[in-house]
Amino acid sequence: MTRIKRQRLMMIGSGGILLALAAAFVLYALSGQIVYFYMPTDVVEKSVQPGTRMRLGGLVEEGSVVRSEDSVVSFVLTDKSHTVTVSYKGLLPDLFREGQGIVAEGTMQTGGGFKADNVLAKHDETYMPREVADALKENGVWNEGGGSQ
Repeated sequence: MTRIKRQRLMMIGSGGILLALAAAFVLYALSGQIVYFYMPTDVVEKSVQPGTRMRLGGLVEEGSVVRSEDSVVSFVLTDKSHTVTVSYKGLLPDLFREGQGIVAEGTMQTGGGFKADNVLAKHDETYMPREVADALKENGVWNEGGGSQ
């Protein structure tokens, strides 16, 4: 192997190591920003620890929405297998209603409740967040023609 080839291989190897190191730094820096998506069944089966930040998706159970005077709204989120009680302080989206597919972002609380700091609702008659729709399809409660059964 000539000296030029050896230098070229050293340069390529050094560049590869630098790229791998840069990618590792970026992934490490972003690891604190990752928010996982769960359905109520996942929360129960995986025993999610209190304080865990995540997105929780499912359907708002009929008759479960309770509004208090201090603008706290609590409701039950279900995937037809398990349920999780969600509390949220603030204004809900205009399209929020019972039977609606939503995604709530927040933290798990001690005792199995969920405290949301952001609630997202679908924007038209046929849209549902992809993760919610996929999970409902897995549980057999998705009606392909127009949402949940």
